[in-house]
Amino acid sequence: MRYWSYFAAKLVAAAAVLYGLLAILNWKYPPAPRLLISVERPQSAMLLPAPANAPSAILATPPDPAPATTPGAAQLGGKVEVATFLPPRFGYDLEYTLFVLVWFLLCSGALYLSIWDQRYRCRVCLRRLRMPVETGSWSRMLQMGRPRIEYICPYGHGTLKEDEFQISGTESPEWTPHSDDLWEELVAASKETDDRP
Repeated sequence: MRYWSYFAAKLVAAAAVLYGLLAILNWKYPPAPRLLISVERPQSAMLLPAPANAPSAILATPPDPAPATTPGAAQLGGKVEVATFLPPRFGYDLEYTLFVLVWFLLCSGALYLSIWDQRYRCRVCLRRLRMPVETGSWSRMLQMGRPRIEYICPYGHGTLKEDEFQISGTESPEWTPHSDDLWEELVAASKETDDRP
């Protein structure tokens, strides 16, 4: 439980930092400002009678851009003011988009580093695993097995064994816990050698 709590705490800390970066980015590059555009409103906008072969109606003057009753529009005398967004030059803000791309790559990197760091930690004391030892041999695979790398906890809580080269897809590393009493394992190993004829 402690192992997964530490992993969750790392993810929450990384998310807080990255969310702060996103908030700074959004503060630095606010959305496009609303502009008030004044449009001259004609005194009478009339519909001309449509010919028989034309569409339903032809407008003599353009319709109002927005009625004065809609939010964002105000009627001042013969003018209508409409609040609108000014689009960026190329349809989007390239600088902001570039920074969001870098932010997304930082998010992906933080997630990858959190998982990679958690993989090489002891499952009991959460210390980094040490002393990588290579075992096995490709030339003597029948005698010694496939090449593997073994990491051990500095306090003897367990050993992590992973393949040096994964041939058949991704394989999860194997965690082997040790007993709490290190001397018991050492004495058991010496008894096995003494029992041999």
